[in-house]
Amino acid sequence: MKKIKIVTIGGGSSYTPELIEGFIKRRDELPIKELWLVDIEEGREKLEIVGAMAKRMVKAAGVDWEVKLTLDRREALKDADFVSTQFRVGLLPARIKDERIPLSHGIVGQETNGAGGMFKAFRTIPVILDIIDDMRELCPNAWLVNFTNPAGMITEAAINYGGWERTVGLCNVPINSIIKCAEVLQVPQTELFFKFAGLNHFHWHRVWDKQGNERTAELIEKMYNPELAQSDGKSEVANIKDIKFNYEQIKDSGILPCPYHRYYYATDDMLESELEEYKKNGTRAEVVKQTEAKLFELYKDPKLDYKPEQLTKRGGTHYSDAACELITSIYNDKRSEMVVSTKNKGAIEDLPYDAIVEISSIITSNGPQPINWGRFEPAARGMVQLMKGMEETTISAAVTGNYGRALHAFTINPLVPSGKIAKDLLNELLLAHKKHLPQFKDTIEKLEILEK
Repeated sequence: MKKIKIVTIGGGSSYTPELIEGFIKRRDELPIKELWLVDIEEGREKLEIVGAMAKRMVKAAGVDWEVKLTLDRREALKDADFVSTQFRVGLLPARIKDERIPLSHGIVGQETNGAGGMFKAFRTIPVILDIIDDMRELCPNAWLVNFTNPAGMITEAAINYGGWERTVGLCNVPINSIIKCAEVLQVPQTELFFKFAGLNHFHWHRVWDKQGNERTAELIEKMYNPELAQSDGKSEVANIKDIKFNYEQIKDSGILPCPYHRYYYATDDMLESELEEYKKNGTRAEVVKQTEAKLFELYKDPKLDYKPEQLTKRGGTHYSDAACELITSIYNDKRSEMVVSTKNKGAIEDLPYDAIVEISSIITSNGPQPINWGRFEPAARGMVQLMKGMEETTISAAVTGNYGRALHAFTINPLVPSGKIAKDLLNELLLAHKKHLPQFKDTIEKLEILEK
């Protein structure tokens, strides 16, 4: 079998040990020759720490893979078979701004939703397109596995603007939902069939058992009916508050929501909780920064050659393992069933054929083949179409640097008030992220003149 080369951009991430563990688990399925971890100068120290740990993990596993560290992306990409992306433009300080600045205006401040999520897209999309330019030259047949957030928008930019059809987006949220549903039904995950459909951080799902019985309504009762003892209403995601959904609303929808839907079904409650936490402990990003610092202290231990349990508290557990399974399934044409961001291809009738959606898919050597969902009922249909319009407008603004389009994206987003508040918030975030927004250079210069 041909030995393969896998490159991870953002290799200095605290998630990298989970990625290495995932590859080691699949050593009999993936004939890896080289694992390259790539980062930028600002991430050099973390890359060296986590890279040394990755080498220890590989050695302890007894596999003969070469683990290489570099700050030279082009060197790493040469002849790669798979490229995974897990980077954050501006590092955690940029995330802190994405959360603090909206909250200072009394608006939801969240990494992938609302104004913060849009600005993460503004910073990240030009970089993913640059990476694709390099890939086109250096590894034209490679698959791009993206779990850089906002994963759906980054994947859409890569495919529909970068023209890189061999791109698949990943998220850990569906995995957490699958685990939760199996626990509530007290049934092994392998005995349940799930169908997910929607957008990244904005999907719904249905569940069936092996006998062909749909269990969605039962799960709604057990998870969201306040009169039932087993209903805990807890979020499946560490970074989302356990604000309870409105049971009657979920029951009426007939489908199970994504944990992130709390931001749209219970906006005021989520905002109140965020503002309270912000005043008491700072933003979620600041908490993550502390957690990450502790993780890297652990990673420095020369005896540590396995993924520590503390990594599960980081908030993105299962991301990397999912990436490894996706790569394995493409390489071996395994036909694994996974929830990924990919082209709709008619699976969701309410969205364009070429739109990037998050959908249950069969993973083949030709990439994901989405499983048909059909139509949404009017309430969900209206919400998902609005959000897709917001995503498309955000991506276009990120590519063009069009200020009016960016303002339009803010206006469409349900978590951002329109009018003067939207404009003031947009301007403040543009100035705060100036270093990482070259496409908005002319607008930012005008704003700086007005500030003087």
